[in-house]
Amino acid sequence: MKRKSSLVKFILVLVATAIGLVASFICFPYRSTGGNIWNYNGFIHAIDLGLDLKGGVYAVYEASEGTPEDSAMNGTVSQLTDMLTRQGYTEATVVREGSSRIRVEVPDVDDPDEIFEIIGDPAELAFYHSQDSSYSTDDEFIFGGEVVEKASAVIADNQYAVSLDLNGAGSTKFSQVTSAHVGDGTFILICEVQNGQVAEVISAATVQSAITNGQATITGNFTAEAAQTLADRIMSGTFSVPLTLIESSIVDPTLGASALTAGLIGGIIAIVAIMVFMSVFYRMMGMVACITTLIYMVLMLFLLAVFPMVQLSLPGIAGIILSIGMMIDGNVIIYERIKDEYRNGKSILAAYHAGFKKAVSAIVDGNVTTIIAAVMLLIFGTGTISGFGVTLLIGLVLSMFASLVLTRFLLKWTLAIWGTKNPRMYALKRRPGFNEADEEQYVPAPKRVRHRKQTITTPEGIAVEIDPDATPQSEERAEETQDKPAGGAENFDDIFGSFDGGDKK
Repeated sequence: MKRKSSLVKFILVLVATAIGLVASFICFPYRSTGGNIWNYNGFIHAIDLGLDLKGGVYAVYEASEGTPEDSAMNGTVSQLTDMLTRQGYTEATVVREGSSRIRVEVPDVDDPDEIFEIIGDPAELAFYHSQDSSYSTDDEFIFGGEVVEKASAVIADNQYAVSLDLNGAGSTKFSQVTSAHVGDGTFILICEVQNGQVAEVISAATVQSAITNGQATITGNFTAEAAQTLADRIMSGTFSVPLTLIESSIVDPTLGASALTAGLIGGIIAIVAIMVFMSVFYRMMGMVACITTLIYMVLMLFLLAVFPMVQLSLPGIAGIILSIGMMIDGNVIIYERIKDEYRNGKSILAAYHAGFKKAVSAIVDGNVTTIIAAVMLLIFGTGTISGFGVTLLIGLVLSMFASLVLTRFLLKWTLAIWGTKNPRMYALKRRPGFNEADEEQYVPAPKRVRHRKQTITTPEGIAVEIDPDATPQSEERAEETQDKPAGGAENFDDIFGSFDGGDKK
């Protein structure tokens, strides 16, 4: 590779890395062509933070009755998510824990009591037909909350009301009951049920008309807040699985901010220490590792910002730092292989190629086994454990790319720019007593030339392609070719391309 072209590529990579670092951290306003002012936030500011870093509230619920079916639990998770989203808590996270628990996390909440009022302690819902506005054991049971598909605050006839949407079975039953009791002064009660007993009547309404379309409206002297509260209480009793609140807590945002600051400081110190170590022990090869680390950081921050499933937590920061260690470990394996090859008699260029070739399997094996562990954490883990698995998985994929691709090409260009005459520049040493006359030089594999095949016509009039440069193989050559695995790469250069030059001018 020519020195000039390598230098241009190296500088372009450095410029792109510097731009990426700036884009990752800075924030600034800019004016669009239409005159609107927009704020640009760096990648790091666009990453969703978890509850332990941003503060907020969390609650853990458990199924009240045995071990429910997966479909019912998943439906309850979806209902809880929809309820919080409608209230404007779009960053709320609702996940299953094990087979019978659900964890709700709502980060960055100014008024935690408001969240507890919304999600509360979900109870079962029951509809009764009663002679008065209070419940008695003689009241007629109509149906449970499972028939309610949606409850929402609306405006009807210029006043606030609560609208209920019933499913098919609920619509049929409700039509029968309301048609039989229009205007007779009896009540439809909506009750919360806990442990099989009616705990509270949350709504008592008279039947004004027959409801045959499955859409009921509860009217009264509601304020906007009261109508929304009633709708939320009704929705909390319509979950596919009855839930009991077993744990809840408030996370102070100041604690999260302190933890985030401590995590960032720890990460920066670790990265700086790694760069110093690599530069001291490997010199120019260590410089390549430092640049690779910076590129890795930019790519990591970008992916954390754009992936919707990523929510950064303290365990997530630990996953990032661990993956950085795996990436540096890959570089160390490569560099030590190169040093071993040079120590045993190869030239710098030959040691470069042989070192990468021999390091590939160790790097791939180490990262793949850890990737499998990260996938298992992602699949079977919950909460912060799953967050650790996500960041670790992203980091490991990036670390393999950085070690096997970025490091290879950056070191390739470094050798072309600074030459291969001074081994001390790369922290390379010969073994004691080595004779430089025995140095093994790198011989690049011949390039494969594609020949245009000629076409001849047989006496039967059939066109046949032939290769004019083809020569008959000897029996030994044919057997040698036959023994080679089909489709396999001869060496590392067949995968990533060869290096053809040292420090050519």
